[in-house]
Amino acid sequence: MNRNIVFVLVALLALTLAASAGSISGKVSGVTGESVVYVDTIAGKTFPAPTAKPVIDQKGLMFTPHIVAVEQGTTVEFLNSDKVAHNVFWPSVGGNKKLTHNLGTWPQGEKRAFKFDNPGAVPLLCNVHPEMAGYIVVSPTPYFATTDKSGAYKIENVPDGNYTVTAWHEGTKNQSKPVAVAGDSKADFTLSK
Repeated sequence: MNRNIVFVLVALLALTLAASAGSISGKVSGVTGESVVYVDTIAGKTFPAPTAKPVIDQKGLMFTPHIVAVEQGTTVEFLNSDKVAHNVFWPSVGGNKKLTHNLGTWPQGEKRAFKFDNPGAVPLLCNVHPEMAGYIVVSPTPYFATTDKSGAYKIENVPDGNYTVTAWHEGTKNQSKPVAVAGDSKADFTLSK
């Protein structure tokens, strides 16, 4: 009998937890290519730093992938797969020029890592090859998604509540809007240059 009560309580807890999280989905239009959509800072809430370390490769004189979205506190590794030396630097994080950083220059096969503790878009550049450019978008929460090529996105497992959701796209101004999450919610954005 006790076993049955425990099973029922665990099942009810699982259903309660599942019911208290939803998703935000929609479309980013007015631009072509990938955008990043994220839930902005939540007052009084902090999140543990992720342990995964995404890799941005420098291959074929390009940052690959061109856009990487990560959660604040993530360590990103930069790999040089080209036969020429590359450099990685950024002039700002989220427009803050005090957060500029230069990882230096290194040869093929080596990696350098950096932990991104500040939210915002990070324009990646190589001072050896000025034609190279890429972006890291550092989300202040674990609730973010990169759109597909058509602009569609879905952010899963967002706790029910009221949030500010922001859309970012290379070369445009961010657009933010309030979104109430209660199960599945929608938020569409139209960005322009």
